[in-house]
Amino acid sequence: MSWVLRYPRAMHPLTRLGALATLLLAGITVAACGSRSSRGQASQPPGAYGPGPSGPATQTGPYEANQLPAPVRGTLDQYVQILSSSGSLEECAQRFSQIAGGGLVNEDGRTLRATIAPYSLKKDHQNIRFYARPLQITRVQVRPDQSDGYGASAIRGTEYKIWIAKAQGQAGMPAPISIMVPENHPFVRGPRVVGIGSL
Repeated sequence: MSWVLRYPRAMHPLTRLGALATLLLAGITVAACGSRSSRGQASQPPGAYGPGPSGPATQTGPYEANQLPAPVRGTLDQYVQILSSSGSLEECAQRFSQIAGGGLVNEDGRTLRATIAPYSLKKDHQNIRFYARPLQITRVQVRPDQSDGYGASAIRGTEYKIWIAKAQGQAGMPAPISIMVPENHPFVRGPRVVGIGSL
């Protein structure tokens, strides 16, 4: 926007100067209002649940139990129960193999890969005592159309990465457990734990 100042040739110089100052002040005021309007229209952050401009949907806590699909929540509770109630790592591995999937199992889909029990499962088995019971879910990341595993037991579907909180008085951040719901697999049925070892 621009203005053209027109005044009679006979106007006194001081009068002309006053008119020019008034015009400049008006221009500054308009510019300031436009700047405030632009700042007021800044984009708002995404809601508590749902994807932002890019990336998977994320829910930050507190996260109610009934907000997770019941089969997924059931598998999470089952995994934690296996960790906390197994008397030995061998027992834990045997029980866990029934709900494990993706890259944690061999191609047969029924036995754990050789590196799982002595490392990631052992870590979770030892550390589950430091986490709140009943479980306190602080965050869930939902990732549709994911794949995990290899060979005949490879699965594809929606993955839920679920963070659980430490018990009161225990130092440290919440840690994730990942569960996938397979879609259209010939023999893998129901949610499978596909990501462990962070507890």
